[in-house]
Amino acid sequence: MTKPRAGVVFRPQSPPEQLRAAAVAAEAAGIDELWVWEDCFREGGLTSAAAALAWTSRITVGVGLLPVPLRNPALAAMEIATLARTFPGRFQPVLGHGVLDWMGQVGARAASPMTLLREHTAAVRALLHGETVTVDGRYVHLDAVALDWPPTQVPALLVGARGPKTVALAGEVGDGVLLDAPDAGPLEPSAVRAVVENVTAAAAAAGRPAPRVVSFVAVDPARDDLAGAMAETLEQYGELGVTSVVFQAPGAAPDPAPLIAALTA
Repeated sequence: MTKPRAGVVFRPQSPPEQLRAAAVAAEAAGIDELWVWEDCFREGGLTSAAAALAWTSRITVGVGLLPVPLRNPALAAMEIATLARTFPGRFQPVLGHGVLDWMGQVGARAASPMTLLREHTAAVRALLHGETVTVDGRYVHLDAVALDWPPTQVPALLVGARGPKTVALAGEVGDGVLLDAPDAGPLEPSAVRAVVENVTAAAAAAGRPAPRVVSFVAVDPARDDLAGAMAETLEQYGELGVTSVVFQAPGAAPDPAPLIAALTA
């Protein structure tokens, strides 16, 4: 078993002006990863990630996740490539459906979210790898598009998923999966194991290497045994095959400071 990387989430329920302090504190604590969200209609994921990367020098910054209905894949690839070149090895992008009701609010809800996610992810991944992409799909239409500045160190492109079909898609067309979690707490080990097995089998069937598996884990920052509980979760999820465990406070108390302190301890 490889020990998983540890991270924390800066939730968009906190105002954006608090992000700098959280990013600096997480890096100073030696934490591996800091994650931000792109929730409608709170904070932009890529702008938040760019700021956090600029304020730090070592920590990996992830966006979980970028809703594909909101961006043309060429634009998404341009933005990801810019951050990947500016901060090589430190940016972790994730694509996903987005909350379908929110996508409907902005007039971007797709009739077939799975088709859109498949087409979008495949196009973005190809562009990041320096390919010239021509595609005329149901949703994605690109005519000989290529990035002038593809990343020299291509980041893994993950897919956010909960259901088994989307988890399999993450292994087939992506480089791994981001498993979201409700505020209720850690998922049951059987559920996590099923995701790991599903995404790994899909990647193998597509001839891809072993996928990354990142899991958000909700934790109550007010609990007395916080540091011990987080350490136990890291060990348990690592045994299940999770490569990064990212702790998040509930939306009603989103401040990541207690989680950063507990991981430091």
